[in-house]
Amino acid sequence: MIKKIVITIVYMAAFGLYAQDATLSPYSFFGIGDLKNAATVENQMMGGIGVYADSIHVNLKNPAAYGELGLDAMNKVGLVTYTAGVSHKQYQLKSFTEEQKSSITSLDYLALGFSLGKGLGMGFGIMPYSSVGYNLVDERTNANGPLVNIYSGEGGLNRAFYSVGYEVWKDISIGATINFNFGTMDSERLQQIEGIQFGTFDRRSSRISGVDFNYALNYRPIIKDKYRLHSSIRVNTQGNLASENNRKIGSFSIATRGNIEELNVNLAAQNLKNTELKIPTTTTLGLGYGEDLKWFVGAEYSFQGMGSFENSFLGADNVRYQDASSYAFGGFITPNYSSFSSYFKRITYRAGLRLDKTGMIVNDVDINNFGITFGLGLPLGGYSNLNLGFEMGRRGTTRANLVEESYFKINVGLSLNDRWFLKRKIN
Repeated sequence: MIKKIVITIVYMAAFGLYAQDATLSPYSFFGIGDLKNAATVENQMMGGIGVYADSIHVNLKNPAAYGELGLDAMNKVGLVTYTAGVSHKQYQLKSFTEEQKSSITSLDYLALGFSLGKGLGMGFGIMPYSSVGYNLVDERTNANGPLVNIYSGEGGLNRAFYSVGYEVWKDISIGATINFNFGTMDSERLQQIEGIQFGTFDRRSSRISGVDFNYALNYRPIIKDKYRLHSSIRVNTQGNLASENNRKIGSFSIATRGNIEELNVNLAAQNLKNTELKIPTTTTLGLGYGEDLKWFVGAEYSFQGMGSFENSFLGADNVRYQDASSYAFGGFITPNYSSFSSYFKRITYRAGLRLDKTGMIVNDVDINNFGITFGLGLPLGGYSNLNLGFEMGRRGTTRANLVEESYFKINVGLSLNDRWFLKRKIN
C-alpha cells in the first residue's frame, strides 16, 4: 500500500515542484529569490538543526546521517524511508504606511532513503531551492507628474539531489550530496505616467542551472553508558550556476494592456547573454547531547561569505551583500517510545528557535530573520510517523521604506518506513 502511495505522489510532485510559486515575500526580489529551508519537518521544528541522526528519518541537511538509515530494531537491513512535506505560510506584510495579509501553500520536499548494508545508506529526491514571487508598487513624482513603477516576479530554482553516507569507523560517519539546481526566474517592470496613454515595460528572464556539493562528517560517541554526544561539520561548496538571459523592452497601452512595440535587447553586446552566479560556500558546525530514542538538545552555527555574491543581470541598485551567519537551537523529548498504555507518551515533542543574519543589506539596512518553531511527531504504526510543525517569525523592518514580514507557517510531513527489498519465502 505504501508503495502505491509513493508512486502516486512522485508523479504529482514532479510537476508540482516545477510549477509552484512557493513565496510571496517582497525580499524574493533580490538575489536568486527566497532561499528555502532544505530540511524535513522534523528538523525544521528543532530550529532547522541537522546534527541529529536516527534510523527512521531522512536528514536532508546531513548526508553523513544516511549511514544510520534503514536499520530496523534488530539492526537488520530492509527498511526504506519515504518522506514528503508540505507547508502553508501566512504572511502579514507591513510598511510604514500600509499593511497587507496573504498566504500560500507549497510542496517542500520529496525523498527516498534506504540502507545498502550496515553503516552504508543512500537517498535521492527533489525540493525547491529558491522561490521568486513578488508584486511591488513604487509611486513617486518627477518633472512629468506622478510616476508609477510596478515590479513583479515569479519562478525560482528546484534542486534534485543524490546522497550517500557511510560509517567508516565506530561512531564516525562521512557523507556527500550532489545537488543539481535548475529553474527559471522571470521579472517585469511596468512604468506609467499619469495623463499619458502609453506605458513602458522591461521584462527579463533567466534560465539557470548548475551543481554544488554538500560534505558532512559526524562523530556520535556514547558517553556514560547511555548518553550520546552528537557532533558534525558540514560544508556546502560554492554553487557555480550558469544563467542564460533574455530581455525585452517596449511600450504598451494602459487602457488595453496590449503591447504597442516590443524589442529584444542585444545582451551579447553587453556580455550579459550568459552570466555566472556564484553562491558562496556555507560551513555549519553542530553539537548536541541526548539519550537515544528519549531526548536530545543541540545547537548549530553556520557562516557564508555572501559578501562576494552578485547578480549582474538581475541586480538591484539598492542592495549589497555582506557575510551571512545563522544560529539555531532545538531538541525533542519522547516520554516513552515503547509505551503500550498511552499513545501520548509515544509522541515526540519538538521545539527550537533560529536567528538568520542573511547578509543582505537593502537601503543600508541589514535584513535579518528570527523564528520560533515547535511541533509533534505522531506514531502511525511500525516505524512510520506523521510530523506536524509550526513556525512563527519575523523578517525585515519598516525602516528606510522597507517591508516588515511577519509569518506563521504550518508544516505537515510524512515519514513512512516499509520493507521493499526482502525476498518472500513460501514454506
